[in-house]
Amino acid sequence: MKNLAIARRYAKALLLIGKEDGQTEIYREELNAFSELMEREGELNQALINPLYDTGARKKVLEAVLAKLSLSKVMNAFLLLLFEKSRVSFLANINDFYQNLADELKGVARASLVSATELSSETIEKIRSSLSQKTGKDIVLECAQDSSLIGGIVTRIGDLVLDGSIKTQLLNMRESLKRGESV
Repeated sequence: MKNLAIARRYAKALLLIGKEDGQTEIYREELNAFSELMEREGELNQALINPLYDTGARKKVLEAVLAKLSLSKVMNAFLLLLFEKSRVSFLANINDFYQNLADELKGVARASLVSATELSSETIEKIRSSLSQKTGKDIVLECAQDSSLIGGIVTRIGDLVLDGSIKTQLLNMRESLKRGESV
């Protein structure tokens, strides 16, 4: 919990800087790219966060990587600050919080749509449009298939789950029958 609070604080600080200088989207892309690099390259991640390695050597590795990536001055300073404060290990969480905060700032909500069968692009667009009207936000949908749903769809927007799957309806019906209720 404490780690998440720390990550949220760093993400908010970077977002405030982005709002001030109008570079929110650039920082979003750079932070996400660096976070993905750290996730993909486990040896680099270990070289930067493992306290068994000399701090000076770890900092030189980070500086060399930053020089190759040619990120903005603010992002370089931000990543060096994370290193100085021993917070590089929180980078994935910081990135997640930053992405969510930047989405909020733009009025964007991310949602997942899981269907039993493949949906047409028109159907997906209708669902996206409907969700957008209901939330008042621009919806970015991630679509997936899960044949275990039998039929219908399950949509998630943040904590809200809209479950219209036949599997869930059958499970609810079974529970009603167990309790002796009429269906």
